[in-house]
Amino acid sequence: MKLRHVASLIGLAVLAACGGGDSGGTASEEPGPLPEVSQASAGPIAKQLFGAKRTPSAQKPDSLGFYSRGCLAGGTQLPETGPTWQAMRLSRNRNWGNPEVVQFVKDLSARAATLPGWEGLYVGDISQPRGGPMLTGHASHQVGLDADIWMLPPKRLNLSVAERESISSISLRRANGAYVNENWTPQHGQLLKMAASDPRVARIFVFPGAKVKMCNDEKGDRSYLHKIRPWYGHHYHFHVRLNCPKGDKACQDQDPIPAGDGCADAQAWVNSILNPPPPDPNAPKPRPKRELVLSDLPSQCAAVLAAN
Repeated sequence: MKLRHVASLIGLAVLAACGGGDSGGTASEEPGPLPEVSQASAGPIAKQLFGAKRTPSAQKPDSLGFYSRGCLAGGTQLPETGPTWQAMRLSRNRNWGNPEVVQFVKDLSARAATLPGWEGLYVGDISQPRGGPMLTGHASHQVGLDADIWMLPPKRLNLSVAERESISSISLRRANGAYVNENWTPQHGQLLKMAASDPRVARIFVFPGAKVKMCNDEKGDRSYLHKIRPWYGHHYHFHVRLNCPKGDKACQDQDPIPAGDGCADAQAWVNSILNPPPPDPNAPKPRPKRELVLSDLPSQCAAVLAAN
């Protein structure tokens, strides 16, 4: 990984951290640039349309489009509480997803409950009832195949609604993400390995120091490590992204992960956090992005909005 490229990534990381949003759906993951039209002439802003929907569409479950430019038909709700999980921040109404991701969360939570000190999982945002762009936070999570898993080990699974709004997760990063901190435990590494080893999972986003820690600690099978992807933020939670389910023909998978375990690239990112190279004076300034509008999304998304 070239040093100037890493430097630009670090700069974007700072912007992502300042914005407080999810960085698992930045421009580098989008299927292509938006048409060059003014915001005023582009049409109604999609996040306002989808953010207003409090219930799923009465349709067959289907993930439509790309993770950061799509919507969700027939969304399935992850129950607020289960035997090995609790959905957090219920006021956001983001515990909806494709049935595949709901089942994945249930399965992973049961496995998490076998780890010492973990009663299961605290589950963050999945998607809105009809997917689509969100009013706040994420750029991805639009097709119901992304899920945020809190780094906080659950000690009990009877939190009240009020507690789920007030309790916060824990950060695992040190030195701007170059290292893990004292909150990191072997169980965190085991949980990430469990998730990455699931064939339904396309990739997992976590901060660079966690990836390097897992690379250095792994003495056995390393085949799962290529799915652990270093990315901005992702130290209070890790972000699981599933592959498009079979049969969802309008769902668009992300490009395949490069070959190899990715450990060298993660270490290069960490090295550049610790010793930042000078910025590239010739790097083009980022152009402001306009908001997504309904016409930017797959054509089926209009029917998802209109459905009962």
